[in-house]
Amino acid sequence: MRDERRLDRVLGASSDPRNPGPDEMTDLVRRTFRIAVVGISRDPLKAARRVPSYLAAKGAEIVPVNPYATRILGKPARATLSEVTEPVDMVLLFRPSAEVGPFVRAAAARPERPIIWLQEGIRADREAEEARAGGLTVVQDLCIYKVHRALGLMDDARRAGRW
Repeated sequence: MRDERRLDRVLGASSDPRNPGPDEMTDLVRRTFRIAVVGISRDPLKAARRVPSYLAAKGAEIVPVNPYATRILGKPARATLSEVTEPVDMVLLFRPSAEVGPFVRAAAARPERPIIWLQEGIRADREAEEARAGGLTVVQDLCIYKVHRALGLMDDARRAGRW
């Protein structure tokens, strides 16, 4: 069950006022199943590994993208986003703001038109605006883990077979 106040606080913590509002955010998260995670870490102590691990535990199919790994979370890692041949619902980005722009553009160029999500503290305003102008949904500077928890999807995700 969605905690309106908690979700509003989480969404309000982002520095991007153009992120989706509560209702659209709820819909986005609920319809996301396969997530390509660019910058997923091999280090289980880093957020770039803990967050995807959490999402996988809640029923998401994670597609790791890390050129320095062969396997992460029991799945083969892809060196680049272009090596992800299966359609994805979301591209989740864990790269520094100074480096993330080309990854946003690569995600925006995908034929399935995935949601593009830049984790907390990460922004690429120019590229996000380009993607949004093309009709894509872009979320910046927001932690998907915090949104997921605020939506109250911790317990019923597996029962539903998805989030």
